[in-house]
Amino acid sequence: MYFLKSAATAFTTTTWMLLTFLSTYSLMVAATHVNSQLQSTATISSAFAATPHWHVQFKPTNVTAHMDTTVKIFVEITNIDATYLNDISFRFCSDNNRLAQSNDLVLGSQINPATRKWQGDITIDAKLLGYARLHVEMSNSRDNTKEISREYLTLIIIRKTRIIDHIFTGSVALFVSLLYINFGAALDLSVLKGLIIKPVSASIGFLTQFLLMPLIGYGVGYFLFPDNVEMQLGLFFTGVSPSGGASNIWAVLLGGNINLSVLMTTISNIAAFAMIPLWIFTLGHLIFARGHMTIPYANIATFAVALVVPLTIGVIIQKYSPRMTRILVKLLKPISTCLVLFIIIFATVTNLYLFQLFSWQIILAGLLLPWLGYIIAWSVATILRQNPADALTIAIETGIQNTGIAIFLLRSLPQPQADLTTVIPVSVAIMTPFPLLCLYLYKKCSEREIRYGLLIDDRSTAY
Repeated sequence: MYFLKSAATAFTTTTWMLLTFLSTYSLMVAATHVNSQLQSTATISSAFAATPHWHVQFKPTNVTAHMDTTVKIFVEITNIDATYLNDISFRFCSDNNRLAQSNDLVLGSQINPATRKWQGDITIDAKLLGYARLHVEMSNSRDNTKEISREYLTLIIIRKTRIIDHIFTGSVALFVSLLYINFGAALDLSVLKGLIIKPVSASIGFLTQFLLMPLIGYGVGYFLFPDNVEMQLGLFFTGVSPSGGASNIWAVLLGGNINLSVLMTTISNIAAFAMIPLWIFTLGHLIFARGHMTIPYANIATFAVALVVPLTIGVIIQKYSPRMTRILVKLLKPISTCLVLFIIIFATVTNLYLFQLFSWQIILAGLLLPWLGYIIAWSVATILRQNPADALTIAIETGIQNTGIAIFLLRSLPQPQADLTTVIPVSVAIMTPFPLLCLYLYKKCSEREIRYGLLIDDRSTAY
């Protein structure tokens, strides 16, 4: 009880610190945005002249290239009206040099003075998956001015499909299926009846899991990635996923209510069949619309059905094979843990490119989703007068998301969205355990101090 009260104090302190940080960060982002807008306006007005009279034609205008390859594109620049051709040059500029870059340079001496045009091939280095645009920039050394083309080349960079990618996707699907078979086998109807007898704690957990977390995922995604639909989708899909199996382990380690933890995990994973499609087809539709993307209805429906099948198998095993049921129940926690570790390790080893995509926003997103879930869910449970053990359990169950299901869902998207969005659940999986680990270490230190204090008291009494 001493630890739970101390944990409550720690949660309260962390809440205020995080809220202060978010407020400060919001002001910094707003100030930076305004400043960048002013600088951008000043730069454009001073460095770039009026709308150019010359035109650029890319053939083709849209290119899909594999990561770590080079592509050649035919370019034609026409109607070049500069008075002194030797004073001008053309560069091919990418809006994101991390993704794609071209080092080609067209000098004025290469331009045909009779036709006032240049044509030829340029080479583009496709470095990292994502989307990039390539513009043409004309520099005039005599007037010290620059002009940028209205036309641009759209470059879509994807990864080559490897055998190991199919192994990874298949392995995640296999682990998730095994997890749901175990859920079916471990489904205790007597525990579920507890929801009817004492529905308050479980109901709070359900609301924080399927109302709070999707909204946090949507809000944080829109806040941190206002112009990046892929990152918004990754965070939202992670937010609508049910609680992870590792939550039961943390509930035990931190002294929570294990019965409530099992009940919430069971309810969460069963409710996911309805709640995930509901959120994706409603609030998620706004994200898809912003990115001009189509919701993969068939894939999501297949996902829901695909999880019903292993769950049903587990229920059948429970009914007809008690011995097998006992084995599966014992394997539930190890399989849940293996799923989390497998995703982190396998995704890291086979997809090292993910860490090239990592930015401070992605790290912060991976931190904010679970941590805000912990803090707000604990606060709601405490306000609604749940005891410390139940409040801690509700916080754990809410904050820990099943990132395996999120990745399984995101893999249904086309490339490169499937790869780009995967970085978010991987980041969330990495960041989720840190506050719980800190609480666990704090718990151990507190228990050690208490034992040490009791030992001193016993010795004093003896003397």
